[in-house]
This record gives sequence, C-alpha cells and structure tokens, in this order.
Amino acid sequence: MLNIQYFASIREALNRSEEELELPRDVKSVQALIDYLVSGNPHFEAVFTGSGDSKDGKVLVAVNQTIVDRGHLLSQNDEVAFFPPMTGG
Repeated sequence: MLNIQYFASIREALNRSEEELELPRDVKSVQALIDYLVSGNPHFEAVFTGSGDSKDGKVLVAVNQTIVDRGHLLSQNDEVAFFPPMTGG
C-alpha cells in the first residue's frame, strides 16, 4: 500500500492532502505512478502537465522523505510525496 501525500498548491488543486493506494502491478516507477494517477483523474493532469498552478508541470517528488527523480523505483509500503518547487531567500 502506497501512502501518497500532496502539499501546498498541489493539495489545493486536488482537494486532498493524502491517500492510500494499492501499488498497481504495472506501476514500477514514480513516472509510472504519475501516469497512472493522470489517467484516472483530470485534476492530476493539470498538476503534472503544468496547465494548473504547478508552474510548467514541475513537481518535486520524495519517496520515503528523500527527493528522487521520476525514474525512481517504487515498492509496496513506500511513502510518496508530491510538492511544488520551493523558493527561499
């Protein structure tokens, strides 16, 4: 079971802060998870393709509290977090 968390503007766009999802058999990577989420919900498409407020589809991903790229492989019981790029000063 994946624990998926959404932060900041992504949480607002999806109207949810987290969900649990049984890892689909054909989903092996972060990108495959994104593709799976997008295929089932148009709100996800807006977030991950940049037509929403996430600035050109740039979404950061952390798996088990470590920033990863979209090729990162997933396992059952992973915690996946999606959040917009942060800026600081």
